[in-house]
Amino acid sequence: MNTIPSADSVEEPSLPISARLADFWEMTKPGITVMVTLTAGLGFLLAEQDRFSFLLLVHTLLGTALISAGASVLNQVLERDADALMQRTANRPLPAGRMNPDVALSFGVVLAILGLVELAVAVNLLTALLGALALAGYVFVYTPLKRISSLATVIGAIPGAIPPMMGWSAVRNELDAAAWVLFGILFFWQLPHFLAIAWLCREDYARGGFPMLPVLDPEGVRTGRQAILYGAALVPVSLLPSLLGLMGTVYFVGALAFGLTYLGFAFAFAQVRSNPGARRLMFASLLYFPALLLIMLLDRVVS
Repeated sequence: MNTIPSADSVEEPSLPISARLADFWEMTKPGITVMVTLTAGLGFLLAEQDRFSFLLLVHTLLGTALISAGASVLNQVLERDADALMQRTANRPLPAGRMNPDVALSFGVVLAILGLVELAVAVNLLTALLGALALAGYVFVYTPLKRISSLATVIGAIPGAIPPMMGWSAVRNELDAAAWVLFGILFFWQLPHFLAIAWLCREDYARGGFPMLPVLDPEGVRTGRQAILYGAALVPVSLLPSLLGLMGTVYFVGALAFGLTYLGFAFAFAQVRSNPGARRLMFASLLYFPALLLIMLLDRVVS
C-alpha cells in the first residue's frame, strides 16, 4: 500500500543555487506579498496631507512586505502535510521535499522579525503592533482554524484587511474612522474572492482535509448566498471615503460602478454555481481592487 510520506521524512536534495533561491522566493508567495504591500501603500497615500515622505513610505512598504512574506512561509510550514495531498500545492518546496522544514521555519521567523523591527524602528510602534496582529492572526489563528471550520475564511480576511491600516498609521500614528473604512473595504472585498477560489478548489480542499464552505456545501447554495451578502456589504462601505471627505465625486461614481459590477458577478455565480461562474467572479475580484486604486488616484488628480 502506497502512502504519502510526511514532508519531515524527505531528505532535502542538493539543488543548484538558482533553484534553491527560486524555492525561497516561491515560499514568500510573491503575488500575495505584492498585493498586501500595495494595500499598505494605498493607506499611506490616502493618509498623506502635507509633506510626502518617500523614505517613510519605503520603510513602511519594506516592513509590510517582510511580514507578509514571513507569514506566508510560516503558513506553509504548518500546512506542509496537507499541501502534499492537494494537486495545486503538492509541488511547493516543502511538500515536494526540496526544502527542510527547519530551514523554512527559520526563514519565515527571520523575515517576520525583520519586518516587525523595520516598522518599530523606522516607522512607529503602532504600525509595528498592527503588523504583529496581522502576522499572529494569519499564522496562529487562521492557519489552524482552516482544518476545523469554514469560518476560517472570514477570520482570515481580518489580517488580510490590516495592511491599509498600517499604511495609514505610518503617516498619522493613529487609527481614526477613515482607517477603519479602509479595513472594511479590504475585508468585504476579500470574501467573494476567497469563496470563488474555494469553489474552484473544493475537491482539492476536501483531499487536504480543509472544511471550506464549498466542501460542506456541495450544491453551492450557501456559498453563493454569502458571496452576494459580502459583495452587497462592500458597496456602501466602499462609498464611505467620499462621505468622510477622503475622496470626491469621481471616486464615488467609480466605486459605485465597480462595486455594483462586482456584486453582479456574485449574483451570476449564485444563480448557476458553476466553475465558469466562480472563475468569472474570481477574475472580477482581481480587477476590482486595481480599478478602485486607479479611480482613487484619478480622483486625487482631478481634485
